[in-house]
Amino acid sequence: MIKRTSKQSEQQAPTERSSEVAGILRPVHIATVNWVGLGTLYKREVQRFMKIAMQSLAAPVITSVLFLMVFSVAIGERASFAGDVDFVTFLVPGLVMMNVLQNAFANTSSSLVVSKVQGNIVDLLMPPLGPGELLFGLAVAGMTRGLFIGILTALVLFLIGDGSIPSYPLIALGFLILGAFAMSFAGIIAGIWANKFDELAAITNFVVQPLTFLSGTFYSVDLLPAPFDAIASLNPVFYTIDGFRYGMIGIADRPLLNGFVCLLAVNVALAIFCYKALHSGYRLKS
Repeated sequence: MIKRTSKQSEQQAPTERSSEVAGILRPVHIATVNWVGLGTLYKREVQRFMKIAMQSLAAPVITSVLFLMVFSVAIGERASFAGDVDFVTFLVPGLVMMNVLQNAFANTSSSLVVSKVQGNIVDLLMPPLGPGELLFGLAVAGMTRGLFIGILTALVLFLIGDGSIPSYPLIALGFLILGAFAMSFAGIIAGIWANKFDELAAITNFVVQPLTFLSGTFYSVDLLPAPFDAIASLNPVFYTIDGFRYGMIGIADRPLLNGFVCLLAVNVALAIFCYKALHSGYRLKS
């Protein structure tokens, strides 16, 4: 028995050495952050909305063009909100940001709800991805879709409109990213809570759309009578549009620093809430 054991060990030794030489180690060691899995999740989410580009990218841009055409014909240059800025110039940044926010929300929320309905939510839960990696991958993909649509919408609308160069492009980009991340986090919360499309549609129609439409997209908050101007100032979406509009055309209804601090706080709060929900598996593992 001893001789057989020694022979077997001698036969297994070359196999182990060859596997080590080939660089194959089992089990596979994953570092603190699973960068491979995180990158794969991000690619999956981006490819998901790129495969339906006509619906996910082109349709929002066409909707914004229709809004601009309707308001241009109905109001045109007969109204102005800030000095020499006409209504159409005032409207364009609001339409761009509205597209960014709605589509960043739609990307993360629909990803989770579709996975639940189709029964493949296990594809997100089984891989060696922690809640932080899931959160980051989904949120960055939602932000990417929002940025894609925002850039496309801005190019089309500014070509149709006056085609002016942004006054403060870095400020505009900063508020664009903060707003897209905030709505991506909100979409993750909605996707975790909703188990079917009807529940997600209710959140979109009764929460997201009112927040975006009643946040200074089509008008200046300063023109609202009291107390509606103060109520509008409590809407975080208003600060995303107001800050982005300042970066594009140089006018704002509220101090820029207030909007930045508000959006930063909202992003941190939503990110923490999302992390805890993903970590607990609420309405995902049941």
